[in-house]
Amino acid sequence: MAILTKEEAKKIIDKVLSYSKADEMEVSIFGGKTGNIRYARNTVNTSGETNEIRLSVNSVFGKKVGSSSTNELDDASLKKVVARAEEIAMLAPENPEYMPMLGPQVYPETATFSSSTDKITPEFRANLASDSIQVSGGGNLTAAGYLEDFSGFTAMGNSKGQFGYNTSTSVDFSITVRTSDGTGSGYAIRDFNDVNLLNSKEVTSIAMQKAQASANAQAIEPGKYTVILEPTAAGDLLGLLTRGFDARSADEGRSYMSKKGGGTRIGEKLFDERVTIISDPFNTEIPTSPWDGDGLPKQKTTWVENGVVKNLAYSRYWAEKQGVKPLSSAGGRGFGGGGYIFSGGDESIADMIKSTERGVLVTRFWYIRAVDPQTLLFTGLTRDGTFYIENGQIKFPVKNFRFNESPIIMLNNIEAMGKPQRVGGSLIPPMKIRDFTFTSLSDAV
Repeated sequence: MAILTKEEAKKIIDKVLSYSKADEMEVSIFGGKTGNIRYARNTVNTSGETNEIRLSVNSVFGKKVGSSSTNELDDASLKKVVARAEEIAMLAPENPEYMPMLGPQVYPETATFSSSTDKITPEFRANLASDSIQVSGGGNLTAAGYLEDFSGFTAMGNSKGQFGYNTSTSVDFSITVRTSDGTGSGYAIRDFNDVNLLNSKEVTSIAMQKAQASANAQAIEPGKYTVILEPTAAGDLLGLLTRGFDARSADEGRSYMSKKGGGTRIGEKLFDERVTIISDPFNTEIPTSPWDGDGLPKQKTTWVENGVVKNLAYSRYWAEKQGVKPLSSAGGRGFGGGGYIFSGGDESIADMIKSTERGVLVTRFWYIRAVDPQTLLFTGLTRDGTFYIENGQIKFPVKNFRFNESPIIMLNNIEAMGKPQRVGGSLIPPMKIRDFTFTSLSDAV
């Protein structure tokens, strides 16, 4: 499906709005092309491409809201979807938290669209997979990878004159490589807006090196270790931390940002002074949509500065209830899932290893589950390349660990950080952390 232009999208939205009999109505259109290719055992096994368009309507009578959607844009279908939304609204109970719709807003453009990614073809995906398979297949290794790309648009408007339009692209590539005897496993992942930044051979080579180096892992005793977290591993935990940047859950006593006795921990020093966390929808490495779920323009925001909590996100409803201005979350791929920029340092992973007397290098974590939401304590496992460090050198691969750790404690035990890299739509540095808690061993590779 071709991406609708701004003018084409607005024309459809205006037409739908003209059919409304409700007190208020908003219309959104989402459309685009999603392509993928998957391979396992060094052989492509699935590939596909979907093209979709979806128009959604929210009709409002007082505080009663009805929603309906369609994937057909002819006049009869548009009239039908409006009538259905209005019928549902009349039957719905009142929403006590409903906020009146916004009027016109100004949304600056963000660099979320890449023409190169938009031009990806099935042949391109096949060549990328072939490049990866050729690299791994020559080393008595078995590769399994997945590439997914998207190119599309979002447009929204309402009966009060609000209108927004944005185009975006994304490409995500991940690969797992295993040794022929199944004792070694390596993993690497990359995500970009611009596919020109993706080199599948390079990413595959990283996973290959991990697989070969992690074969025949040895067991060492669990306990507290200095750990060096590659950006993927650090991001696995820091993404869980940013989900707490929500004022309502803090005010209601449901998060680690809740203050004992009521209120939030804005203004408190919770982390090492080297920790600064911001979001910036206009950052060229991790650009995001220019508006949030409430339709408000996003802005550059400092969430943590020198370890001190500076801001929490306020929806329009909660901001009005608390008597403050609304503040958008970072956005990205779901709340807390992306769009954050973590401060880093100037040490490479090699430098961190050289300065470590006894520690563990971690590629990534998986199967992470919450133990205590109030302290943000999580448990999970290491995976796909875990290595023992002694006297500044990697000595041997180790069996995977189960950990019990909180990213809050982790960010108070920083020894060193490196240059932030894009991971899951955020910029995450490699980190050296002292006293990281491993509780038991796992036989899983």
